[in-house]
Amino acid sequence: MRRSLIAVLCVTALLGVEGPVGQSQEQAQRFQWPSFRGPSASGVADGQDPPTSWDSGTGRNVLWSTPIPGLGHSSPVVWDDRIYLTTAVSEDPNSVFRYGTDGRQDRRSDRSAHTWWLYAIDRRGGEVIWARQASTGRPVVQRHPKNSYASATPATDGEHIVALVATGGLFCYDSDGELLWSVELGALDAGAAYDTAYQWGAASSPIIWQDRVIVQADQQEGSFIAAFDIDSGEELWRAPRDVISSFSTPTIHLGSGRAELVTNGAGTMHGYDPATGDELWRMSGSSNNTSPTPVSAHGLLYVTSGYRTRPIFAIHGGASGNISLAADTTSNESVEWSSPRDGPYIATPLVYGGYLYVVSSNGVLTVFHATTGERIYKRRIGDTGGAYSASPVAADGRIYMTSEDGDIFVLRAGHDYELLATNSMGEVCLATPAISEGQMFVRTAGHLVALTNGIAPAAVVAGISTSAPFPASLSTEVTLPFDSFEDGNLSAHTGVRWQTFSNGISAAALELVDPRQSACCRDATRRIP
Repeated sequence: MRRSLIAVLCVTALLGVEGPVGQSQEQAQRFQWPSFRGPSASGVADGQDPPTSWDSGTGRNVLWSTPIPGLGHSSPVVWDDRIYLTTAVSEDPNSVFRYGTDGRQDRRSDRSAHTWWLYAIDRRGGEVIWARQASTGRPVVQRHPKNSYASATPATDGEHIVALVATGGLFCYDSDGELLWSVELGALDAGAAYDTAYQWGAASSPIIWQDRVIVQADQQEGSFIAAFDIDSGEELWRAPRDVISSFSTPTIHLGSGRAELVTNGAGTMHGYDPATGDELWRMSGSSNNTSPTPVSAHGLLYVTSGYRTRPIFAIHGGASGNISLAADTTSNESVEWSSPRDGPYIATPLVYGGYLYVVSSNGVLTVFHATTGERIYKRRIGDTGGAYSASPVAADGRIYMTSEDGDIFVLRAGHDYELLATNSMGEVCLATPAISEGQMFVRTAGHLVALTNGIAPAAVVAGISTSAPFPASLSTEVTLPFDSFEDGNLSAHTGVRWQTFSNGISAAALELVDPRQSACCRDATRRIP
């Protein structure tokens, strides 16, 4: 049967995509990656089919690569056709940055004038749609040489984009880049637990829950957690926290008939009512200098840390009061299981397919049965050394783990260790990747890179194809012979594989049809908004 490609150009889609074409709002929602580690901070994007392997040198499966100025470890977030990302640009061309596992004290920093930016980037071709200068000035608080002044990942609900910058400014923009409101939280003086004068800089990211923005501000003195109205910036509540600095992002756990706002903190973990800020429960036992975000899965809250002590706790939702473990015990009525070792220092763990995946700072992967705590295996990732700050993510039976050297190791999820691919990004990488509808977005030290299946090396590297060129523009309705166009050629000329044209990330909806039914199909495609 001869195939043809019906192309319907949706001009209105260029002005703003409401969601994937032909899909309900609920279906479209699952393709969003709205905050640090995606939906509910889970790090999971099943049904989205990101690539298993790629080659940044030849361009195989590399859709585009966009330079990002400055230094930032914040992760990209995705909503429909937009990617949002923050960065901090220093006036010092030799701004200090150090990566790796060297634990020696290093008090070098960069106190020169900085400019903090929020970018909106088109996911189809990597073009910058808009860039907004959120703040400018000299940082009040020093940063650790391994940290950046743009480590907090933004959050979005599609209408609002919220960014927290190192100066303590909380900014909210709309999708067109218009500033809706800003709030000054004051200098966020986060630093080492063992030396209050040793400043490291903040890293916790804001989250959005219902009609509010929530910020965890743990610092050397005056720690607090607070909620702000997402439309106006009005402070709704603020709860003081009796902890010193931490670098963890809070999580919302839904279950047991209520919502719980869960925080990791130096020495103590907490659960709050996100509507009021009232404390629901607390538990001692976490390490100092906590960074991992709590993870909600299987009705449990996985709270981990790894500075000197390395505990893992699996806590039941719905707890009340002080649920700390008694001496020499590993569980109680509120704690399903715990382990005194193998907790991660920086990377947030991943719960996927019934297993808990924990990545240490020196590249050792430890896998547990998520509900029993049984250790399944322990293995050095890729059988190589290296440092790890980015958190693991998962999709479609695969686990993606990113080293600071820029190598992304892809493992098959499950009981046994099986390495599927090793992919080099060619640059240092400390940010956690984002996954959305067939694409993976990786922030390196200097670029934002989009990865997807079906990109031929020659099409990307040379920018040409041996097949007939895809038209630069199409009339409202035109039938093209599909056999004349290769998948890579469509990528080269449109930035998107033909298979993805109907999912809302492109301005055109394309369908393979039987020419004998083309009239019927043309009637159908006219109904696409």
